[in-house]
Amino acid sequence: MNPSTAFATVLADELARCGLREAVVAPGSRSAPLAMALWALEQAGRIRLHVRIDERSAAFTALGLAKASRRPVAVLCTSGTAAANFHPAVIEADESAVPLLVLTADRPPELRGAGASQTVDQVKLYGSAVRWYADAGVPERRPGAAGYWRSLACRAWAGAAGALGALPGPVHLNLPLRDPLVPDPDGGDADDGWPEPLDGRPGGRPWTRVSEARPHPEPLELPWAERGVVVCGDGDYDAAALVELAQRAGWPVLAEPSSGARRGPNALAGYQYLLASAAFTAAHRPQVVLSAGRPGLSRPQSALLGLARAGTPPVRHVVVGAGPGMWADPQRAATDAAASVRLTGVPGRVPGGWLAGWQRAGAAAGDAAARVLDDSRAAAGGGLPEPEVARELIAALPGNALLWCGNSLSVRDLDLLPPPRPDVRVLASRGASGIDGTFSTAAGAALAHAAQYPGAVAFALIGDLSLLHDAPGLAIGPAEPRPDLCVVVVNNDGGGIFEGLEPARFKDGGPFERVFGTPHGASVERLAAAFGVPYALAERPGDLAKAAAPVLAGTGPRIIEVRTGRAASADLRARMRAAAVAAAERLA
Repeated sequence: MNPSTAFATVLADELARCGLREAVVAPGSRSAPLAMALWALEQAGRIRLHVRIDERSAAFTALGLAKASRRPVAVLCTSGTAAANFHPAVIEADESAVPLLVLTADRPPELRGAGASQTVDQVKLYGSAVRWYADAGVPERRPGAAGYWRSLACRAWAGAAGALGALPGPVHLNLPLRDPLVPDPDGGDADDGWPEPLDGRPGGRPWTRVSEARPHPEPLELPWAERGVVVCGDGDYDAAALVELAQRAGWPVLAEPSSGARRGPNALAGYQYLLASAAFTAAHRPQVVLSAGRPGLSRPQSALLGLARAGTPPVRHVVVGAGPGMWADPQRAATDAAASVRLTGVPGRVPGGWLAGWQRAGAAAGDAAARVLDDSRAAAGGGLPEPEVARELIAALPGNALLWCGNSLSVRDLDLLPPPRPDVRVLASRGASGIDGTFSTAAGAALAHAAQYPGAVAFALIGDLSLLHDAPGLAIGPAEPRPDLCVVVVNNDGGGIFEGLEPARFKDGGPFERVFGTPHGASVERLAAAFGVPYALAERPGDLAKAAAPVLAGTGPRIIEVRTGRAASADLRARMRAAAVAAAERLA
């Protein structure tokens, strides 16, 4: 067995011993030894392998698998620019603490800096975006090599998983490999020619057992106050504990769709409308703000989180951190950061006026916005306005489904009107909040979700630019595990979110349409056909539910398109907001 094959076989075996169950491979020559070793693991029933022809899609597929399963997933590529295409997914994994094992094949040192093909500087390629980096060194036939390789795998696994109290996230192993890259033609025993056995520990045990248990620091003792608010954003934290705390304290829960906290009687749908009302927020200034995850879907929400910076009466802002040294406080206003919170001094009977005020105003604001939406739908002759797409999709989802939120307008529409669905799991990439890799990440999450909950299906709500940005992700070969994922694409022919931002002032004769609106004229139907993905067009109320009905386990990916207009959608959202804010102010 040649050194490259021996190294790949040992490394893959040890990762499987550590707990690796999913791996994604982008094809290439320099990575051949490890790609073949991972294929052999799949043949042995030890892992599930996914192959993607585009490295960026491969990395985001791994990201989705890891985010939904909450365990490290390996992604492998060849040398050169292939490794650079992993970078966006690595950044998202870093920001959202998703465990990822990034394996990049590389040329040996003698080929670096010499003009060799597919050779770039891959040393610490991802900078500070990884939890740990190691250049494995060129495999050699020498005593101690197998122990080093197995120890390296265990260290990488532990770093990605967040063992010993560390924060989970991406780990980068750079793997320089010399020819020959494939097994010896005449085969031979794995130990043939080696100075020592290449086997691992007896009984399939990992080389180094590393505890994944995190230490549990003492919770922060937070004295109860009547006027408290719990704000929950995207992140991997104990959302159920915060929902329970809010119910015990009598505080409203302002939970984003992918927070996991959008459940229970205290969770307010349409809370963003309340925060947009100056009169309501002035009359409902909290004494305590408890936040977790990465909230940040609107500027009024950010203003609420910044209250502790100044003003009277003072506001205590407690941030629940996602892990060691990581908590979200972009307003730089937090007065406390803690791993968890214990509420003290709660009276036997909590006054209900504070919570009831939020609930009444939230219901009134939501009803007012819904009436505007209903009137708009009727006036349009039964069309599907963009906010209605989110509302109808949430209602149509089967129980135990996964819903992946695209960024930009998709997640914001889901945040405004739809009522909580505690029987639906909602995920999103809110670490860096980009639109790249959206389909691939949703596909990976769908595969992991179905593995955890057999028979469950997945949906995604994304924009047209997000789909076009990740069109190569649709190329899933017939031999690959296929996600049961229904992608609802809201196609407004460009960047709809900019219609509600400052650049929209420069429409008439200005640069807006070309450099922000970016109309593309692409056909989603033809794109779906090019990749053999079933397609449907939803044009009227009820069409979305009908098109989603065939989504069953084993049916694979499909696309439902809803065509809308950017300017009209922005105007509708503005009218919904104005009506909702007016309703909230009447109850302020």
